[in-house]
Amino acid sequence: MSAVIESQPGPSATAPASAQPLARGEGARAVAFDAAGAVSLDTFFSHVRGLARQLPEAGHAINLCEDRYRFLVAFCAVALRGQTTLLPPSRTRAAIDEVRAQHPQSYCLGDGDHCGCPHASLAPLPHYVRMPDALPQCDGERPRIDDDALVAIGFTSGSTGAPKPNAKTWRSFRTSTAQNLAALSGLWPDDAIAQAVATVPPQHMYGMEMSVLLPLLGNVAVHNARPFFPQDVVEALAQARAPRLLVTTPVHLRALVEARVSLPPMAAIVTATAPLPQPLAAAAEARFGCEVRELFGSTETCVIARRRTALEDAWTPLPGVRVAPQPDGTLVYAAHLPQPVVLADLVELLDSGREAAGRFVLRGRQGDLLEIAGKRASLGDLTRRLLAIAGVRDGVVFQLDDADGIGVHRIAALVVAPALTESDILRALRRSIDPVFLPRRLRCVEALPRNETGKLPRAALLRLLHGNNG
Repeated sequence: MSAVIESQPGPSATAPASAQPLARGEGARAVAFDAAGAVSLDTFFSHVRGLARQLPEAGHAINLCEDRYRFLVAFCAVALRGQTTLLPPSRTRAAIDEVRAQHPQSYCLGDGDHCGCPHASLAPLPHYVRMPDALPQCDGERPRIDDDALVAIGFTSGSTGAPKPNAKTWRSFRTSTAQNLAALSGLWPDDAIAQAVATVPPQHMYGMEMSVLLPLLGNVAVHNARPFFPQDVVEALAQARAPRLLVTTPVHLRALVEARVSLPPMAAIVTATAPLPQPLAAAAEARFGCEVRELFGSTETCVIARRRTALEDAWTPLPGVRVAPQPDGTLVYAAHLPQPVVLADLVELLDSGREAAGRFVLRGRQGDLLEIAGKRASLGDLTRRLLAIAGVRDGVVFQLDDADGIGVHRIAALVVAPALTESDILRALRRSIDPVFLPRRLRCVEALPRNETGKLPRAALLRLLHGNNG
């Protein structure tokens, strides 16, 4: 069941002195597109004004739109009403309920008959507002909002613990988007509008940056859909005009390469959310005839660095970004951050000094470092060795929470390898890693519990390891 959208007063006609446009460009420029054609910026503004007048009174909204253009309209309409968009770590019912419990005066806004969660038709979300099929339109001036407005709160993925909130103002988004445009410089002509297809959901911070904020503030138009399977990606890119940009993840990129599909001429492929193996980057460049540019960032920091993974190991910070190694991670300074942020990632600077705006390499995470029987290893390296075994399609090595009888936190692994047995995998691992780091529990599964961006929430890994898929 859906709540009825009642007409509400529109946003204040008097914008504060610090107000900034919600989108930039000529009125005729494309913001979004699909098989039916492009949507202009003027039409987009009309939809934003129209929906903003119909939203309920509240402080926060959870944007659950599947259609990316409708997500764009809803995000901007919510901001225009002075409300904040909440971005849960996933769109599962549990994740949504947890975020709503922290913001009890919030509502959910979507474009389907229900929230899209598993079993949602059996238990509809309370306070779910369904957008009308025909988006309302309203004439008026270009929408503007205060630069200090809190427009979004993004929650971390939960891959290393409980999701944590991260507040984003319109000023921070504008500043980080300018940096992202610099990170993508040289991939297509400055005077052209790139048409992007994104496999990552707009609710994820990487999806927000690359498929929502870029179309609003940059020379990019975005496809309405979120293709999943390789043929879906092919069809969406066929509806785009050159220069074409694919925004994706290593999981989707591997599927495209292994499916041996043919893509139309590409300006570039951009990937993030998980480490991109160098062989995969090289294979994708050779297969699709374009650069694969990897981005590094987090929900806490947004994108902060880039590299061409097929050719280089080091990361180049974006303009205005500095990193400083710390004992427990890395301190990140950036123009869009109100204060420095500590990441769990360990870096090694390739320039002298404790802080640098120059290149760096990643050395894993503090939480990934292991010490057993006086020997050291990292979970990242162990996972890479697991994935290097012939016949292993996917896999992950992680450390268990509970210690054994002598106080050691042992190692576990989940593996997707249809043609191999657990004994085969352990035998292969013994040839490449120290016996003390062999997984004490190794389970072959049909698929890893990756979320929409390819990440592996720790709670889901533990459930699967113990034979509970619920």
